[in-house]
Amino acid sequence: MKKIQVPPETGKSMFCLFFFSIFLSCFHVCFPDLSSTQTNTMIELSRFLNIPDWNLPGSERNPCSWEGVDCSRPDSSSVISLSLSGFDLSNSSFLPLVCQIQTLESLDVSNNSLSSIPDGFMTNCGTLVGLKQLNFSGNQVSSFPGFRNFSKLEVLDISHNRLSGNIGDYGFDALVQLKNLSLNFNKLAGSVPTDMAKSLVNLEVSDNLLSGSIPEGIEEYQELRLIDLSDNQLNGSLPSSLGNLSKLETLLLSNNNLKGAIPESLSRIQTLSRFAANRNGFTGAIPSGITKHVENLDLSFNLVNGSIPDDLLSQPKLVSVDLSSNLLVGWLPQRISHSLVRLRLGSNKLTGSVSSGAFEWLQNLTYLEMDNNGLTGHIPPAFGNLVSLNLLNLEMNQFTGILPPSLGNITSLQVLKLQQNKLTGEIPDEMGSLSKLLILDLSWNSLSGSIPSSLSNLMKLTNMKLQGNKLSGAIPDSIGDLSSLLELQLGQNQLRGRIPIMPPKLQISLNLSTNMFQGPIPSTLSQLGLLEVLDLSNNKFSGEIPGFLASLISLRQLVLSNNQLIGNIPKFTHNVSISVTGNPAITTGDHGVVIPGRPSGKKSQLVLIVTLVAVGVTALVAVIIILKLYRRFKGVNNMQVDLDEEEGSTVLPEVIHGKLLTSNSLHKSNINFAKAVEAVAHPENALFQTMFWSYYRVLMPSGSSYFIKKLNTRERLFQQASSEQLELDLEMLGKLHHSNVMVPLAYVLYSQGVLLFYEFAHTHSLHDVLHNHPSDVVDWTSRYSIAVGIAQGICYLHGSSSNARDPVLVPDLSSKKIMLKSLTEPLVADIELFKVIDPSRSNSSLSAVAGTIGYIPPEYAYTMRVTMAGNVYSFGVILLELLTGKPAVSEGRELSKWVQSQQEQRNNILDLRVSKSSPVATKQMIRALSIALACINISPGARPKMKTVLRMLTRL
Repeated sequence: MKKIQVPPETGKSMFCLFFFSIFLSCFHVCFPDLSSTQTNTMIELSRFLNIPDWNLPGSERNPCSWEGVDCSRPDSSSVISLSLSGFDLSNSSFLPLVCQIQTLESLDVSNNSLSSIPDGFMTNCGTLVGLKQLNFSGNQVSSFPGFRNFSKLEVLDISHNRLSGNIGDYGFDALVQLKNLSLNFNKLAGSVPTDMAKSLVNLEVSDNLLSGSIPEGIEEYQELRLIDLSDNQLNGSLPSSLGNLSKLETLLLSNNNLKGAIPESLSRIQTLSRFAANRNGFTGAIPSGITKHVENLDLSFNLVNGSIPDDLLSQPKLVSVDLSSNLLVGWLPQRISHSLVRLRLGSNKLTGSVSSGAFEWLQNLTYLEMDNNGLTGHIPPAFGNLVSLNLLNLEMNQFTGILPPSLGNITSLQVLKLQQNKLTGEIPDEMGSLSKLLILDLSWNSLSGSIPSSLSNLMKLTNMKLQGNKLSGAIPDSIGDLSSLLELQLGQNQLRGRIPIMPPKLQISLNLSTNMFQGPIPSTLSQLGLLEVLDLSNNKFSGEIPGFLASLISLRQLVLSNNQLIGNIPKFTHNVSISVTGNPAITTGDHGVVIPGRPSGKKSQLVLIVTLVAVGVTALVAVIIILKLYRRFKGVNNMQVDLDEEEGSTVLPEVIHGKLLTSNSLHKSNINFAKAVEAVAHPENALFQTMFWSYYRVLMPSGSSYFIKKLNTRERLFQQASSEQLELDLEMLGKLHHSNVMVPLAYVLYSQGVLLFYEFAHTHSLHDVLHNHPSDVVDWTSRYSIAVGIAQGICYLHGSSSNARDPVLVPDLSSKKIMLKSLTEPLVADIELFKVIDPSRSNSSLSAVAGTIGYIPPEYAYTMRVTMAGNVYSFGVILLELLTGKPAVSEGRELSKWVQSQQEQRNNILDLRVSKSSPVATKQMIRALSIALACINISPGARPKMKTVLRMLTRL
């Protein structure tokens, strides 16, 4: 038989066709589809939810390929997991439909806007025999009938919602196979549950309203690995039965009202790696062996006393220990674990010298804080071996002797704080090797000799504080090379000679007071265009006050007292507080400046100016967004302003765009964009000018007045963003409405800048009321109302709803940025969406983003980022102002540091003019003081969230 020759190409094609036919014939056997019932259910669900990725062409018949859908392996014959997290869902009526998926094992609808759980879901999904995991976290659910039908459920997460009522009423006891229960960040009351499934592994109920004591019966939960009961109202002592939880790994009890001694039985738990019980009222000694197995221990802000056990810091697994702000006494242990990364012992009563051998080989130590104790002796040279150290804080002790030159070996060091000790000798040249140093504080010691020129090598240094020593000689000429320096404190020394060119970015302060400088005020200071405070007092400067000082546009305070100056004070075009006392030959006329101690002929105008300063850069985000819009339209002329139809359209040659951000009809009829542009056309009409703004009071045709702020468009602080993002940011800004937050009413863009409109009604700041009118004492009721109002405003900005994704941060939160509508109604000003700001690009005053001295959280030195925890710290300082009546910085010392050093005499910390008014006021103020101390914790992670702060304040 003749063979048929098949071309190779034809053979290959036939083989592929044969293989494809075989593949098709077995497809439904090898890879079976979902059942028609499940497919139809998923299609119906996709139509209901209208999720774009679920409705792509060709995907309709294959739900297993949809985002968030997981099907069984390997046959993909059934849906076992459904994740709808972050899909922006607000209507929960789809949930009963999900229950038709009989094979469902896991459902995740977290991070949406669901406000309820339908009864149909609770009834139908409870019958699903395979359903083991439910996640409703990050929604707005306020109540539900309970999960009593979900007997197979193993994981339940309803954290970050709005649940209220008694925790025992939700039927969690019926979940007999439950292993993980998370109820964090709700408003659940009642006691710690003791009727849960004994299979429970994780119990998380932090940030609720639980009260009562922790029951002895908790030992029955032998499978527990995590207990988080922090941020509640628990009281009583810890039961020793906790030590019987042999599998426990994490125990979190922070920020409650627990008291008594730390039970020694905890040392028996060999699995316990983290124990945090900070911000309570624990007393007694720390039990020996407590860190035998623990890696992270936090007992800060309690009343723990006695000495530190010898074995506490020596355990081989130890990573972090925080015992700060207690009543610990005695010497430091001689043995410290080489694995230790963080050690915080500040604000205790520790005494004795520091053993050099104990710290010699701690190669992993990153943070070492032993400030505000009674430590004596020399600073060990062995500290120079701590090669990983980022922060060394030994301030407010009794250290003597010289600064060890070996400190220059710690090349990773970013913060060195040795102030308020008794150090002597010269500053070693080796300090110039600390190339990463940001903050150097050697103030208030007895250091002598000259300032070493090697310090000019510290190119990242932002703050140098050497005041209150015995330094002599001249300031090194190379000091001007410190290109990052913002603050230079050299006061109260014995310096003399020529004042060299100073660092160009000096901004916070230049203090040369109480030295031996003489001759005319040098022209080298004329280049400090960013400087806010200049103190040349108590020297022998002579001649006239130079006119170039009036040209320092950022200058806010000028101290020239006790010199030999003569003549007139130059006329300043902007508001500057000037002190010239002790210069008999100075003529103090009315030059448009504020001279403390002398009445001004323009007092009412100056009050207005101070008010304008206080509002600062309120709602900078609005202007940042607007500026970016302005850049998009820049160069477009003769455009029409976008007015409401009622106003009609008016052609204005220089106006680009105007828009109302408020829906208030009164402002709608009063605000006239054309009038505002016309009013600010002449800079000489400005009430006040800063680096960022020019301020105007504009009288509208209706007779109503508005604050108008004109942005300085030369500032490079603002980032670029896409037009879509700008629209989203502007929309978000327009939706901000809260009785304790100050927001702009409107904006207008025109060819010469950007204008913001504000109500003219707010004429006093909290700082002005508390500190500028000492004879007018504000009672505790008003102060308490102000504190609660500020907390409410910040809580709103941070996102009081649990699913808020873009918190609004306040970069410069201070009492000067709290405006008062009345004596009990505060307004938080200077609000910003900080993600659109780039501080590193600023060509002017960085304080707009860094904050005001005294309110800046300590971690800003390392992160250079404004955070919610940082806002909590600043609020804590404001609360201290309300409680003590003292400003945030007084006599060169921060209020927060002073209060922490006086904790033993808490009654003496309070403003006696107020606290003595009634026993009730005293009791409430002492409780509020504890809240403030928690807010100013040096550790950001240890501070309570603003939501918790508000909750604690409202329960005083």
